[in-house]
Amino acid sequence: MREELSDLALFMAVAEERSFTRAAVQLEMSQSAVSHAVRRLESQVGIKLLNRTSRRVSTTDAGEKLLAALRPGLGMIRSRIEELRLLGDAPRGLVRLAASKAALHAVLWPRLSQIVQDYPEIQIELNLESRLIDLAGERFDAGIRMREFISPDMIAVKVGPDLRMAAVAAPPYLRTHGTPEHPDDLDHHACIGLRFHSQASTYDWEFERDGEELAKKVTGPFIFSESDVCIEAARAGHGIAFVTEPEVMDDIERGTLRRVLEDWCPAFDGYYLCYSGRRNISSAFRLVIDRLRYDEG
Repeated sequence: MREELSDLALFMAVAEERSFTRAAVQLEMSQSAVSHAVRRLESQVGIKLLNRTSRRVSTTDAGEKLLAALRPGLGMIRSRIEELRLLGDAPRGLVRLAASKAALHAVLWPRLSQIVQDYPEIQIELNLESRLIDLAGERFDAGIRMREFISPDMIAVKVGPDLRMAAVAAPPYLRTHGTPEHPDDLDHHACIGLRFHSQASTYDWEFERDGEELAKKVTGPFIFSESDVCIEAARAGHGIAFVTEPEVMDDIERGTLRRVLEDWCPAFDGYYLCYSGRRNISSAFRLVIDRLRYDEG
């Protein structure tokens, strides 16, 4: 029974991380040990739980049903153990996080605000830049990033729901220049660019529909380093901006911005908290991880 519970916990880690490598780093185990445990579990239940390719791991229908059943129970056990661990060690100290403004407003702020109210001896420092900071080199405890920007050797904890991108423009701009119906139509539109730092290329706009994937290099009157300024420029009628959906939902509902190419913007993995599995974790940082963890159940 003890071995079965261990295998179930390992399966859950792999399924949530969608990677044997990342799960092994998180659990401080070898990848072969994690893989062996999952194969043993599949043998015991007599059905395949994970689809494995050279690039990704995903749950089968049976695996998804098992994962949904495991999350509430194992999540509660994890929370109770964390509460007991903290009883004799009141969290205190500084936690340094690097995140974008979009991530702060979309998923972080309510929970971080509650943490410092509940634990007055915790101090949280937030660096709000779009560029990908060297977390270890600049002594940050963790960063908040999209999955595609997280290296495989880092532990990644999902902290928010899946996201969608939104291409938006002001109604006067669309009345004058027309509405793009296909991503290729953007070649004839003013597009507001985003460059995360001075040495990076401008961000390519990625679209997908019915299995067709397109990455568009766009041009226009402005290139900014922060998405909120891209939105301001779109409101002012300078062209089309491409940002995360939560950043512009209020504008869309008010009618100050209109969405275009919506059927080309499917959902994707949202924000993750990422940190090195080789670092020592303080009680304050452990609490932040636990409070930010997103419950998909």
